[in-house]
Amino acid sequence: MPCAARAFKIECVSSAAIVFRRSLAGSARRNPLAATGVLFVAIFIMFAVFAPRIAPHDPAAINLPVRLERPSHAHWFGTDELGRDILSRIIYGARVSMLVGSCVVLASLALGLIVGSIAGFYGGRIDRFVNVVIMNAFLSFPGILLAIAFVAFRGPGIFNLVLALSLGGWVGYARLVRGQVLAAREREFVEAARALGASDLRIVVRHILPNIIQPVIVQAAIGMAGAILAEATMSFLGLGVPPPTASWGTMLNDGRAHLFDAPHLVLFPALAVMLAVLSFNFIGDALRDYLDPRSRIEAGI
Repeated sequence: MPCAARAFKIECVSSAAIVFRRSLAGSARRNPLAATGVLFVAIFIMFAVFAPRIAPHDPAAINLPVRLERPSHAHWFGTDELGRDILSRIIYGARVSMLVGSCVVLASLALGLIVGSIAGFYGGRIDRFVNVVIMNAFLSFPGILLAIAFVAFRGPGIFNLVLALSLGGWVGYARLVRGQVLAAREREFVEAARALGASDLRIVVRHILPNIIQPVIVQAAIGMAGAILAEATMSFLGLGVPPPTASWGTMLNDGRAHLFDAPHLVLFPALAVMLAVLSFNFIGDALRDYLDPRSRIEAGI
């Protein structure tokens, strides 16, 4: 009996793996852009995690005899004005972009969930104060200008950069969560939980948030693309991570002086930023279609 049960369990696991692979293959065929986005995001995450093992050269090693060298077998993406390997710097730059983007999205999402849930659940004066005064005050200034002012005051660095980008990024999540909570708080399951004596915190955490998390996940995926682009913008302006740390935005800033005589200094970092932003946007669009029941019915999923 134990052997038969073990064989049955292995067969069930194998069947589940086959079904999962077929489902994954079918999803990739239905939405090739999302599959492409997942592939590139996986590559960038692999670069970020295993950068010391993947990078062929030290990203900060200066080698002036080979400065501004075009792509070759020794340096696949060429070298910059100090002879540093561009491919290695792009691989290490993925670590900065993924780290900053993830931290910005997590911090903005956490603050947006808290503020939006409070405003939407209690309504009344609290909602008017949060929505009209606080959110509109932050939305009246462009987020990138707030970030520039904050980093200029506090100084460059990854921690200050994350705080600066989160300073204006939480408002979009808060407004989305507020609208979803306003609609969900009048549903029957919320009234039933309230009638059973559940506390406000339990109602929000156990009953409302699980039912409104789908659009928040989509917003977070798209917000990841915006955070990566914002980090590159700040680094391009010299307000990101300090040198010699490799960053895609810093590489674009360093290469603009050699745009015509060595265009590969700008081409490859710009391509990395473009692929990262497009990949997360593709994933966000696919999640929106997948999590929306009407879109799934229309697509026959």
